[in-house]
Amino acid sequence: QVKLVESGGGSVQTGGSLRLACDASTYDRRVCMGWFRQPPGKGRERVAGITSGGETTYYLDSVKGRFTISQDVAKNMLYLQMNNLKPEDTGEYTCVAGGQIPGCSGYTYYGQGTQVTVSS
Repeated sequence: QVKLVESGGGSVQTGGSLRLACDASTYDRRVCMGWFRQPPGKGRERVAGITSGGETTYYLDSVKGRFTISQDVAKNMLYLQMNNLKPEDTGEYTCVAGGQIPGCSGYTYYGQGTQVTVSS
């Protein structure tokens, strides 16, 4: 059974940074992994995705230039470096796996989520 375990969430002030990590050791890597988030009172949105070889990455327009998705294939870990955080980045961030190309969509597996709160 695939289990994705996130860590690294927390509370920061505007302009701060956080690094999220996802332990995907039970996942037999296929195609795409990524991060979703759900802001308070809103629907879930795709934040970033990366293909299995790391050759292609995808980002939500509002996080481009501030967030970086990366992976350590040997450790089967996925990361999301978030810089210059804004209050609108607040939400529950979820690691996802099993996405399909093109576009890294249609994810099959979801983690439990980790909360990110950015205060002004």
